[in-house]
Amino acid sequence: MICTFFGHRECYGLNEKTLERAIDELIRKGVDTFYVGHQGNFDSMVLGCLKKLKEIYSNISFTVVLAYMPTHKYDLYNGYSIYPEGLEIGLPKFSIERRNKWMIDRSDYCLCYVDHTRGGAYKFVKIAKNKGVEIINLGSVEV
Repeated sequence: MICTFFGHRECYGLNEKTLERAIDELIRKGVDTFYVGHQGNFDSMVLGCLKKLKEIYSNISFTVVLAYMPTHKYDLYNGYSIYPEGLEIGLPKFSIERRNKWMIDRSDYCLCYVDHTRGGAYKFVKIAKNKGVEIINLGSVEV
């Protein structure tokens, strides 16, 4: 099973321990593949937790899904990243949107941190929910 992540660029009400426990619970439910973006603090926290949990659960895999064609070696996240085929088509302005929809289309779960209804995190969690993806929100907003 696959899980993707969406959260606000800043996630002041979330600590790493809570996030790690939530990911651990998903692994215990059978999730073994994780897709994460690379735009903000939430994504950085997720990536850190996944690296720690990979040391405990060798069967899991995680991938940083890039929204833009990598132009530098450091954009590749030490081999843990992909740039999905087809994302280069269309205006760069919509690259994050296309990447997020790509992740949603492949996911069974969405672990998110949404504490307000403005912005992309809320928008994409709603899209995931409408597609039947199971939502786990660590924030305060009903989704």
